[in-house]
Amino acid sequence: MSNTLDIRRSSPQVAEIWLNRPDVRNAFNDGVIAELTAAFSTLGADPELRAIVLGGHGKAFCAGADLSWMRAMADYTWAQNHADAGGLAQMLWAIWSCPVPVVGRVHGDCYAGGVGLAAVCDVLVASVAANFCLSEARLGLLPATIGPYVVRALGEQASRRYFITAERFSATQAAALGFVHEVTAPDQLDNKVAEIVAALVANGPAAVKACKQLVKDVAGTPITAGLRDDTARRIADIRASHEGREGVQAFLNKRDPSWKT
Repeated sequence: MSNTLDIRRSSPQVAEIWLNRPDVRNAFNDGVIAELTAAFSTLGADPELRAIVLGGHGKAFCAGADLSWMRAMADYTWAQNHADAGGLAQMLWAIWSCPVPVVGRVHGDCYAGGVGLAAVCDVLVASVAANFCLSEARLGLLPATIGPYVVRALGEQASRRYFITAERFSATQAAALGFVHEVTAPDQLDNKVAEIVAALVANGPAAVKACKQLVKDVAGTPITAGLRDDTARRIADIRASHEGREGVQAFLNKRDPSWKT
């Protein structure tokens, strides 16, 4: 366990990454950003891993940027600001592009950059007591680096409102907008996360990674002849693979596939 992250391997198939700065509501700085980038890059390359849970210790998921870090940035030059933002962009990309599914566990406050962290998760589970806020405009700033991911996850119309008003919105509102997948009572949050992780681990590991990539590749893409051919090739590839053949045979013979035994 580092000073900023608590990384656990609950089983060979599941890893947990916990933001571990509860005294500052898990606000991030350049150290947290570097550690998250490294953690997801490393775990994403692990062939045994089937799911990663991202959560936070203490009373909040993530309150955005650390105040001390923000004070230091107040004196940065444009070039320093650009380089600093590039580090955050790389961290978000490392999570977004991680081939292993990421389940976000959100409780308490999820503000500013914390919303960006939530947006790059594949499945988002939130406590009913969680609150979300894209608060950058209150400080005369904008959620630029997290913007591409938040707009995809929250939707253009809702993003238009919450980017410019910096209003807080609840987990229930976030679910209604499609940003959050599941809202639970606080004492049921871990149970729901475990349920989703179990569903992921029960599926073909190569198929799950291929499904994740498929969504990214086809979302918002015109349905051209090229795309139709590409998707036909993908299903042909996986049907002909060892995992695809094993899964179909297991289903036809009414037995568990090899990855479940």
